[in-house]
Amino acid sequence: MYPDNSLMPKEALRLTALGVLAGGPMPYGELAAEVRDFTSHIMGPSLDVMGTSLELLRYEGLIEGEGDAGGANDVILRITEAGLKEFRNLLLSAVRTPFNDLNKLVVALKMRFLHLLDAPARREQGDMLVEACRSEHARLMSLRRKHADAGGHLIEWLDYDIGQVEDKLGWFRRLRERL
Repeated sequence: MYPDNSLMPKEALRLTALGVLAGGPMPYGELAAEVRDFTSHIMGPSLDVMGTSLELLRYEGLIEGEGDAGGANDVILRITEAGLKEFRNLLLSAVRTPFNDLNKLVVALKMRFLHLLDAPARREQGDMLVEACRSEHARLMSLRRKHADAGGHLIEWLDYDIGQVEDKLGWFRRLRERL
């Protein structure tokens, strides 16, 4: 993790794989395809995210498998107790701003697996996401004030971004109330 407790790309991949397996055992090949499909749909193909092997998770004792009759893709993988602990640690990570592609993936993973946390942890995550949006909004508003007289299309573009962040902030506030 980065010093601010936010995820690095390889940890987002770990969170994806462990989260999928937290839902139940799955063949190796299906897990690899699910991880690749989800991450590439959120942030596009990325060597940073695809750099970690599922075999490393097995080696670290976070997942385990049985069977091997038809090859590696037929091994049924499941998450271990150590894997569940790591999954929770990764899921409770901070979210960085600004919301770049990696941070968008982390938020999507939180949304996908939030239901696997207990109620207090879900509320804490809701609060953290609201605060991240507030921080992003403040950053954009500061930039807008600084360049208010610049001319050109910067202010229009910033207003568009600010509107998106305000919509996201409202959505996260409503989500937090339901958690």
